[in-house]
Amino acid sequence: MLDHTNEAPIAQIQGLRVEFQTKDGPVVGVEDVSFDINPGETVCVVGESGSGKSVSSLSLMRLVEYGGG
Repeated sequence: MLDHTNEAPIAQIQGLRVEFQTKDGPVVGVEDVSFDINPGETVCVVGESGSGKSVSSLSLMRLVEYGGG
């Protein structure tokens, strides 16, 4: 196994917040999510239905449309 202990994280998320605009106003999809992904790590995101797993992952990949919120 390779030693990655001195390498910087390949991804860092700090205080992620995502809002979706609706006709009734903004809805928070994710609030205050923070994590690092280090080289060589395998990451598994687990949680209850509706807890923000998909929105957090899609945000990391920049696949959530941003604008106002």
